[in-house]
Amino acid sequence: MTDLVDLAIEAHGGLNRFNQFSFLTARLHQGGVLWGLKGKPTVLENCSVKVDLKREWVSHWPFAPTQHRSAFTPDRVAIETPEGTVVEELIEPRHSFEGYRMETPWSDPQVAYFAGYTMWTYLTSPFILKRPGVASKELEPWHENGKTWRRLHVTFPHEIATHSTEQTFYFDETGILVRHDYEVDIQGRNAAARYLSDYVSVEGILLPGKMRIFPRGSDNIALAEPLIVSVDLSDFRFE
Repeated sequence: MTDLVDLAIEAHGGLNRFNQFSFLTARLHQGGVLWGLKGKPTVLENCSVKVDLKREWVSHWPFAPTQHRSAFTPDRVAIETPEGTVVEELIEPRHSFEGYRMETPWSDPQVAYFAGYTMWTYLTSPFILKRPGVASKELEPWHENGKTWRRLHVTFPHEIATHSTEQTFYFDETGILVRHDYEVDIQGRNAAARYLSDYVSVEGILLPGKMRIFPRGSDNIALAEPLIVSVDLSDFRFE
C-alpha cells in the first residue's frame, strides 16, 4: 500500500514544488457561531491572511473596525498598526487560555493567536506532515456517506502551536485531504471535524477554497449543527 503521507503530498502538488515558496497570502471570509461566542463576531469576518511557509508566523488584517494587523508566532502574538506600532501583545499566549471554555470571550491578541495557528496548520497541510518532529500512523479506513477515506493519526511536537497534540487527517482515494479532526485545547478541548472542498490549483499546489467546521460526537460522527466556523478562501498568491 502506498505510504499515505507521500500519496497526500504528491496529490497536493509535491513537496519540492511547495518548498519553492516562502509565503502564501489569501483573502478570507469567516462565519460560524464561534466568533460571536468569543465577543468578536466581525473582527476577522472579511480580511487577508499571510502565512510563512518556512516557520510558524501568520498575519491577519484588518482587525475590524481598525486597520490594525496581527503578528503571530507560537511564543508571542501582537496587534500592530499598519506602521508597526504595537497596540497589544501577549507573551507565551497559550497560557492566557488556561481554564477557558467554548463560551469564554477572547481579546484581540487571543483571536490573533487562535486564527494564527489555525490558518498556519490549515494552509500548510498536508505538507506539514513532513516537518521535523511530526509523527504519523495510518489507521483503519473510515466510511462516511458512501465513501471510504484513508486516515492518518498525527502527533505534533510541542514547538508547533496547533489545536491539539494528536489529530486525525482523512484522505480520499486520490490522496486529497477531505476531513481533519482535532480537539481545541484552548477552549475546553471541544472535539471538532473540519471538512474541506472546492479545491483550486495555484502555482501547481492544490488549496481548499472552502472549509466547514462542526462539532464531533463521541462516535466520531460530525454533528450537522451548529456550524462552528466557516472559512471561504480566494485570491491565493504564493511568494
